[in-house]
Amino acid sequence: MKKKVFIDGSSGTTGLRIFERFRVRDDVELIEIDEAVRKDPQVKKKLMNEADIVFLCLPDDAARESVALIDNENVIVLDTSTAHRTSPDWTYGIPELNAGQREKIRNAKRIAVPGCYATGFISMCNPLVAGGIMPADYPVVTYAVSGYSGAGKKAIAQYEAAERETELDAPRVYALTQQHKHLNEMQKITGLENKPIFTPMVCDYYSGMVVCLPLYSKMLSGNQTPESIHTYLSDYYKDQQFIRVMPFGKEADTNGFLSGNSRSGWDGLDIYVTGNEDRIQITACFDNLGKGASGAAIQCMNIVLGCEEAKGLNL
Repeated sequence: MKKKVFIDGSSGTTGLRIFERFRVRDDVELIEIDEAVRKDPQVKKKLMNEADIVFLCLPDDAARESVALIDNENVIVLDTSTAHRTSPDWTYGIPELNAGQREKIRNAKRIAVPGCYATGFISMCNPLVAGGIMPADYPVVTYAVSGYSGAGKKAIAQYEAAERETELDAPRVYALTQQHKHLNEMQKITGLENKPIFTPMVCDYYSGMVVCLPLYSKMLSGNQTPESIHTYLSDYYKDQQFIRVMPFGKEADTNGFLSGNSRSGWDGLDIYVTGNEDRIQITACFDNLGKGASGAAIQCMNIVLGCEEAKGLNL
């Protein structure tokens, strides 16, 4: 029997991607709402409570309002907003987080889909803290570049306008007050004592992301080197479909460059470990709309449904 799915916020970038992926699936029946009544809470409430699975692709406040309309205890909700990512009542949607996370997702009714930057950061930092390699009080600094699709519909329109400001031609640093909305989950999920110093940059390309985590070897436990960190992460993510630790030295294939859009359209995440005996850099490359958004949401849904985890995804 097909599972009934309702997407609240299907006109945004994440919602559209999820909607498009379901077009080719024979195990899902989309419940669609008439455009004329899409903001009517009573109509929306009826449709959501008839669904097996609801995706929330909304701003935070709207996501909270929508989930409050669901009184059918059997409805599974996957929220792609920031609203519930640090809530103890919601399960965090990175199946690869640890050995038990996939099973938690499988049994969950409320799943918080991670933020895009947070996905890259947590995939690198969490294993190190969990394994005692990085002290929880390490003064973490991280930076990232992203395509403009991650900035929302207004930014997409600005970047794709026929006439636009010349400043959009170059990378732009933002979140200068160190209040980026992903910082709470970056700290909580990894167990860090302090929020990282985080510098994100939006760039003139549509999708794809690179998140970097630089480390001092002497501040880590166990006389770490790039090679030892690579071995550790390779073992941590062994046999995972969606997170790959690339062979040591693989960046040489692209002359030592890692491009922000190199994983655009793909639903996995690649990790590179580079550096020297004094300073190590770990880098995550993925699509902010894939493993960083809609791809992650569908991966979690597949786990809940008990079907092939990569069904409908691009790996």
